[in-house]
Amino acid sequence: MITTDYVPGSPCWLDLGAPDVPAAAAFYGAVLGWDYESMGESEDFEGGMFKKDGKIVAGLGKLTEEGARPAWMLYYSVTDADATTQAVQQAGGTVRVAPMGLDDWGRMAQYSDPLGGQFAVWEPGTNKGVELVDQPGSLSWTELYTTDAAGARGFYGGLFGWQFSDMPLPGGGGAYTLITPAGLPEDRMHGGLMQLGKEDLAMTGGRPYWHPVFAVEDCDAAVAQVTGNGGSVQMGPVDMEGVGRLAVCLDPANADFVVLAPSES
Repeated sequence: MITTDYVPGSPCWLDLGAPDVPAAAAFYGAVLGWDYESMGESEDFEGGMFKKDGKIVAGLGKLTEEGARPAWMLYYSVTDADATTQAVQQAGGTVRVAPMGLDDWGRMAQYSDPLGGQFAVWEPGTNKGVELVDQPGSLSWTELYTTDAAGARGFYGGLFGWQFSDMPLPGGGGAYTLITPAGLPEDRMHGGLMQLGKEDLAMTGGRPYWHPVFAVEDCDAAVAQVTGNGGSVQMGPVDMEGVGRLAVCLDPANADFVVLAPSES
């Protein structure tokens, strides 16, 4: 489970880069019950915050990077963004956005792992991260699809100190690797990674990618809102034993995410 204590190495923030901010706000409002609060519009900036029940659950901004695809960016909490940046480079990763301060809120940086999977970090100041997690309409899991699971474990394990455990996939389809922050028990798992072939990562041209999993009360109802508001479904809804009912979805701009109605424990 994801919690808001945001220990180092745990997911703490996410934001969406979208080509059409009002359209994205309307879509996720319909699917996840989010309210959108604009932080302003200008020639240089357009974006704001998504809220659920008055609590911040994600950020939204205009996609401005040339050639970039619309996508969710996941941020992991760190104590020192500069030291993390150095560690990323030493481990073969790439710095996409060097550490930068956002007033007194904190400092952020964005990277690519050695195979091109994009992720980010947040060094908290007055803002530790999103205000609601692991509840319907909020982030409940993070997931990496990669062509090299062993390499990903080495890179991210070295960077964040993550602990890993493997869960066999049904039908002899390999293993799904579960991720837990350093030093915490397995009930604090916050994500997973799975190895796929390049042909299964066509959306990114074979490059690994992270995506968020959002908790919902009713997976089928959420999927109906996805398709009814211009999105599409890549897989599901499907029941996963011990996990819940989930579907892999695309928003109207083809940013990917998962909706999950968790199993009752």
